[in-house]
Amino acid sequence: MRKHPLQIGLVLLCAFSCLCASIEWSGYLQTDNRIRTKDWSYSWQEYRLSLQTDYKPNDNIRFSSELWLRSIGFPDIKTSNDLSNNQKIAPAALDLREAYVDLYGLVSRNLDLRIGRQRIAWGVADKLNPTDNLNPNDLEDIWDFGRHLASNGIRASYYIKDLSLSGVFIPVFTPAVLPQGDWASALTPTIPLAQGFSYRNITDTIIMPDHTLKQNSIYGARLAGNLLNYDFSLSYVYTRYDLPLLNRMTFIPTSNPLEVDLQYQLVFPRTHIIGFDLAGAIKDIGIWAEAAMYLPEKTILTTDLSLLGMGTQNTVLLEKPYLRYIIGLDYTFKNGIYINGQYLRGFVHERGNENLEDYFTFAMEWKFLQDRLKLSPLNSAIEIKNWQDIKHNYALALSPEISFNPFSGAELAIGFRWLQGSNTTTFGRAQDNDELYLKVKYCF
Repeated sequence: MRKHPLQIGLVLLCAFSCLCASIEWSGYLQTDNRIRTKDWSYSWQEYRLSLQTDYKPNDNIRFSSELWLRSIGFPDIKTSNDLSNNQKIAPAALDLREAYVDLYGLVSRNLDLRIGRQRIAWGVADKLNPTDNLNPNDLEDIWDFGRHLASNGIRASYYIKDLSLSGVFIPVFTPAVLPQGDWASALTPTIPLAQGFSYRNITDTIIMPDHTLKQNSIYGARLAGNLLNYDFSLSYVYTRYDLPLLNRMTFIPTSNPLEVDLQYQLVFPRTHIIGFDLAGAIKDIGIWAEAAMYLPEKTILTTDLSLLGMGTQNTVLLEKPYLRYIIGLDYTFKNGIYINGQYLRGFVHERGNENLEDYFTFAMEWKFLQDRLKLSPLNSAIEIKNWQDIKHNYALALSPEISFNPFSGAELAIGFRWLQGSNTTTFGRAQDNDELYLKVKYCF
């Protein structure tokens, strides 16, 4: 009998743990079930086991890893043959999130090296980080803000007193993971369909960079330190946009003179990114600011109507520099209420000054019963696309939640996500996705 990859992975993990009894294990089990209130259909089901390891045989070397074993999605049965496919009946996945080795004091006692699959998180804001651009975005779960894939690469860090200088090399570019359904269409480029045409078939092609060092490599450097009790950093990244950009549309005639086929092409343009962040406190109020200046390569959209006898047209989509930034603060009142507010200019999928929108996020937490019960009634976000016509260019997302910790390491949470807004906005285009959710998590 052929073994499932998940079973093989578990066997290898058990064998590895027996051989290396000195490894420190930790992790969590999390269940996440969601149901849409519009028609009471299931929208999400995930049961995730995260296994994290840490092994440090001496002061000069350390190994760390994180592995996700997941049961995710629903049975996908369309024919009788599918009933013999275990992956269609009970979808499961084995996901290596991180696996790297740290080498301390290499050559110099101030030099550390990290080699392997690693998450390199830059930025100081709460989950929404314009300067966090080395790892591709993982948008599989759109509500898990700030989630990224790890990247295979090398990071070197050199320390001088209160300063640190880091250099990063990632040899292979990886695109972002998109969500499914309405959220995918909300985050991908809108196809500017020409008026006067009726479309029979619309197809797309994504052009990945060549498998060469020049075309794939990503580089980054960061200087971080503390000045006047404020943490700060300056960073530079040379990368590619991990969400594709439209660069060609070809119109093809059909046997019906009133219809055409449309083929469009998407690419991942290069860009330089210069970043800055700052975090500290004014008395008891925590404050932070983060900004990323994008210097994109020139990207042109070619509209090819030559097969219809109308020639071609070129439109510049990206060329000028633009700035994405966020500022925020948080405060804890004497009665234990915690509040957090942020203003973001430009969401992760928005590129170019003319396409950046404004977002305001707010969170409030109130804990009771020796912090075992937590109320979060005002978790929300507001999106404004056009201040001159807010009525037709806004969206509101509200996500109240109640969570309870019955004992150490365990958490139960129930909440509701409500979306309202204009179809011109990102969140407004997914406003039919209101849902209830129930999460259970146990950390060990």
